[in-house]
Amino acid sequence: MSSSDSISDQILTQEYWQISPVDSQLRTAIRAQIDQKTKPLGALGELETLAESLALIFASPSSSSEGQINQMQISPITPCVMVFAADHGIGQHPISIAPQAVTAEMVANFLRGGAAINCLCESMGADIHIVDAGVLTKTAAPRQNQTTSQLQFTEQRVDFGTQDLSAQAAMTRVQLKQALALGEKIMEQKFNHGYTAIAFGEMGIGNTSSASAILAALLGLTASQTSGMGTGITDTQLALKIELIDKGLARVQEQLPSPSPMDILQQLGGFEIAQLVGAMLACAAAKKLIIVDGFIVSVAALVAYSVAPATRDYMVFAHTSAEQGHSLALDAMQAKPLLNLGLRLGEGTGAALAIPLVKAAAAFFNDMATLDTVSVTID
Repeated sequence: MSSSDSISDQILTQEYWQISPVDSQLRTAIRAQIDQKTKPLGALGELETLAESLALIFASPSSSSEGQINQMQISPITPCVMVFAADHGIGQHPISIAPQAVTAEMVANFLRGGAAINCLCESMGADIHIVDAGVLTKTAAPRQNQTTSQLQFTEQRVDFGTQDLSAQAAMTRVQLKQALALGEKIMEQKFNHGYTAIAFGEMGIGNTSSASAILAALLGLTASQTSGMGTGITDTQLALKIELIDKGLARVQEQLPSPSPMDILQQLGGFEIAQLVGAMLACAAAKKLIIVDGFIVSVAALVAYSVAPATRDYMVFAHTSAEQGHSLALDAMQAKPLLNLGLRLGEGTGAALAIPLVKAAAAFFNDMATLDTVSVTID
C-alpha cells in the first residue's frame, strides 16, 4: 500500500470506526415474534438465541398505523468465507509441527481447492476468498477455478512475515495501520459485491503463539495460562513456546506499562491477525454479520471488541476449539459458541460449519407460521 505512511492514527481508535450498537429496544418485539411461532416456548433452544441476534442485526421492523411493530423479516444471509494467511517471526523457532514454508504451501492448496475449508465450502455452496496478508513466499494466483463455489484470491501483503515477537515488536506502527486499512478495504469490496455475512478464518505457522501472546497481554495472564499444544506439538516445543511468549510479554511490559489493545497487536500480533481486526471492525461498522472461527480468530475478535465494544453485537461464535486459550477469549466476550466438535484446524472450518445454522435460524424466524395464523393450540 503506497500511501501507508499517510494513514491517520485515527484508524487505531474507536472513534474512527463509528460502530453503532444494535437497537436493543427491538429485543422484546423480536422475542415475542419468536415465542409466537408454532412450537413450545424455547423448543428450538440456541437456534432461537441465534435468530434473535440475527434479527437485531438484519431485521427491518415496520409499524402499523397504531404504532405497533408488525412482523419483522431477517434480510437474506449471503455468506463469504474469508481466510487470511501470514507468517510469523516467532515461527523461526522450533515451536510448530511444521516449518514456515507450510504456510505458503497451504495457501497454494487452498487455491487448488484441496484443503478442508475448500471441501466444506464446496459442500454448502459457500464462496471462499483467500487473502495473502504477509506470507514469506508469494503464491501465484489460481488458474481457472475447477470448483462450483466461487474461489477468489487477493495478495495484500504488508511484508514477508512479522518480526520475532520474543525479541522485538512484531510490526511497526506504520505496518499495523496498513494492515488495519487493508482489512477494512477488502471488506468494503465484499459488501459492494452483496455479501452480508463474513465467516473468518486464518492460516499461519506460529500464529497460535502470536494469539496466545496477545490474549495473555489483553487479560493480564501468563503464557502458560494461554498457550496450548496448537496442532499437536510436543511438551518440549510447548515449553519453548511458553518461554518465548513470556519474553515477549516481559518486553512489552517493560516498554509499555499500560499498552492499548492496538499497542498489544503491534507488539505481538501477525499481519493476518491485524487484517482480521480491521476487517471485523469494518463489518460491524457496516452492520454486517461476523462469524468467528476458532482460537486465533477469536483473539482477533477480542482485540476488535477491546477497541470498540459495540463490535460484539455483530459477532456469532461458531465453535469451541480444543486450544487451551480459546475458552478464555470466549469468556472475555461472554460468548457461547454454536458447536463443540473438538476442531483444532483453523482455516475457518468451524465458521463454515456454522453457516447452515445461521441460515436455518433466519429461515425459521422468517418463514415459520405463528400461532395466530394457524389452528394450533400449545399450552
